[in-house]
Amino acid sequence: MARRGAAGIVFGRQKGGAQCAIVVEIASVDQVPARTPEVASPGPQPMTTAGDMFAPPVNRAMKVLDRSFFQKTVPTSAARIFSQRDISRCRNELDKSKDTLGLNRIQPIRPDPNEERAKAGGKCIILRPEVLHNDRNTWSPKLRDLEQAGAVGVIPFQLHLDYNYFTYPEIMNAIIEPSEEHDELPVGFALAGHVAHLNLRDKYLPYKLLIGTVLADKNPMVRTVINKVDDVGAENQYRTFQYEVLYGPDDMDVTLREQDCTFQFNFAKVYWNSRLHTEHERLCGIFKEGEAICDVMAGIGPFAIPAGKKKCFVYANDLNPESFKYLKDAIRINKVGDFVRPFNEDGHQFIRAATADLLQARHRVPVYSKKKVSRKDTNREPLKILEQPWIFSHYVMNLPASAITFLPSFIGLYSNVPGVSSDEVRQLLARTNTPLPMIHAHCFSTKSDDNIAETQEICAEISRQLNYEITLNTPDLQVWDVRDVAPKKRMFCASFRLPEEVAFRKV
Repeated sequence: MARRGAAGIVFGRQKGGAQCAIVVEIASVDQVPARTPEVASPGPQPMTTAGDMFAPPVNRAMKVLDRSFFQKTVPTSAARIFSQRDISRCRNELDKSKDTLGLNRIQPIRPDPNEERAKAGGKCIILRPEVLHNDRNTWSPKLRDLEQAGAVGVIPFQLHLDYNYFTYPEIMNAIIEPSEEHDELPVGFALAGHVAHLNLRDKYLPYKLLIGTVLADKNPMVRTVINKVDDVGAENQYRTFQYEVLYGPDDMDVTLREQDCTFQFNFAKVYWNSRLHTEHERLCGIFKEGEAICDVMAGIGPFAIPAGKKKCFVYANDLNPESFKYLKDAIRINKVGDFVRPFNEDGHQFIRAATADLLQARHRVPVYSKKKVSRKDTNREPLKILEQPWIFSHYVMNLPASAITFLPSFIGLYSNVPGVSSDEVRQLLARTNTPLPMIHAHCFSTKSDDNIAETQEICAEISRQLNYEITLNTPDLQVWDVRDVAPKKRMFCASFRLPEEVAFRKV
């Protein structure tokens, strides 16, 4: 939730975990602390012995997955139900008395361990580990009442667990020892379509094939598991990365949905980060119908396509020809061609060229009711006509490694537009009561508890690039904490209104 800092700057922390139907985000591999298996308790009463009892067997030497190793038989007790008519009643009463085994992954109602009874449809209910079949002192009053009434009998029960029962974190804990050397277990990943994307630290590379196999086994949506082998943007200006396949086919053509939009692309050829879905939603939530948006580093359109669906007029650009190709595909698939225009240009030149084009372009889009009408009805009237604005309301620059260095392109943005004088732009802004645009520049910085120092450093760099002072007290300034990237690295979005002195400076 956003919070207001001491100097009036708004800070915010993105809360992870929310997912759409196909794009799944789980905590970063490098950020999830080591943890032991968690076992749900049957109601509020803690199960003091269940942690060890239901954990998988341990094998620290395993490097190639042996599923047959993960077998375990847990000795427990069960309530044998003598009449099938009493199954539901006994289950409800034993649940209320907290006698039933309360593990989410275990179905407590099982066939009777006696083969003849099982063939006749006999059932039993597995009880929590503290209930011993040969010690009535461990029985609850309700269990005693049911036994005395002849509804149930308490018997020993051998509960068999296998590889299918244990979760991915539990298997990892059984193989990789959570010591000081292995202080963080690889229990997280990002999912784009059917591809699970890992970023394994060097110390886990000996386990990489095993990790990929278990991850795919435990996540039905996963068909391919990959591990990044370099830093995004370090070797490639398009922010693509080298990868190795840990499991499944080398198939990087994915389809996914975000913000009710469909995207189809090759994950190896473009930049896509599932962990930014909350940031995509946050910024798109700011945009209003009929506004003009300039998306300078649009990628395949995670900002541009949802904005187009909101009936914003979007100029969307990316330098990567592959991103440009898939951006055009997304415009077609999501039917936003009336509102989103794709470009494949250098971002520095695009900022000025798109601004000049918008000032002189004329574009009107009729908006019709969503109610289905007959194809023969060619005379239906639109609900309204949306006219493309002359001025962008927002510039989005989602290139955190270098977006701030693009800010000099805004110096004199309206002072040297071909065919339009700066006085005409001023008059247009005044006549239409239009504020100067907001700039949203993503960037990296260090991390702290309050982000005050980081915000000051970001403001100082913006000031240096614009040759104009931006401070914590600048109106409309917002430095948003997007997400943690690494132990000492955080991604921010610096949003501020383009200063008039900068926009109309003579250059």
